[in-house]
Formats: sequence, C-alpha cells, structure tokens
Amino acid sequence: MRKPNCDTKLDKNINKGVWSKQEDEKLVDYINKHGEVCWSTLPQAAGLLRCGKSCRLRWMNYLRPDVKRGNFGEDEEDLIIKLHALLGNRITVRSPQLRSKGDWNHMRPELTSEPD
Repeated sequence: MRKPNCDTKLDKNINKGVWSKQEDEKLVDYINKHGEVCWSTLPQAAGLLRCGKSCRLRWMNYLRPDVKRGNFGEDEEDLIIKLHALLGNRITVRSPQLRSKGDWNHMRPELTSEPD
C-alpha cells in the first residue's frame, strides 16, 4: 500500500488553508526554473510547507499563466451548448474543447431548459 501524499494529522508543520503571496511566489519561481516536476517532492525542494497535492492544485487552477479568468464569451457559451447537445454531461470529453476553462456550471440552467 502506498503512503499518503500528505498526512496533516501526523505532520503538524504542513500549512492548510489560504495561500500567502510568498508561497505563491515560491511555487511560481520553482516551477519556472525547474518545470512541472514530481509534485510529491516539489514542496520540500521549493521550501514550502505544503503537500504536493496542494501545490499541484494551486498551480493547475490558479497560478498557471494560461489559465483563463472571467466569464465565458458568447462564442464559448455557444460551443458549450453545442458540445452538451452532442456529448451530454461527459465533461471529461468536453473539457479539452474549452482549453483552460473548466467551470461551466453557471450555464446549467441554459443547458437544461427546453428550447422554445
């Protein structure tokens, strides 16, 4: 059996919760210098008191330069509606079509409403 990625009950030095600007900067600097390497060893190498899973999620969802922020554009909304009609709720199939955006739940009422 594999050891857990991060056991905060045993290791009281692991930070949980909100990330500080300094932690974000350390993570970004380390990844810019070394690339996306082994996430389980990254925190110690970067000087972070976080678990690897937390670092990976922070990078993938917030700090990556290609993460798009803000609302969906009209063309993206049209694409989501077309993909939903074609593929249904299989988001893993739809997600690559939307590149850096994964949160489309705010459009669920439009997708589930009956066309007039």
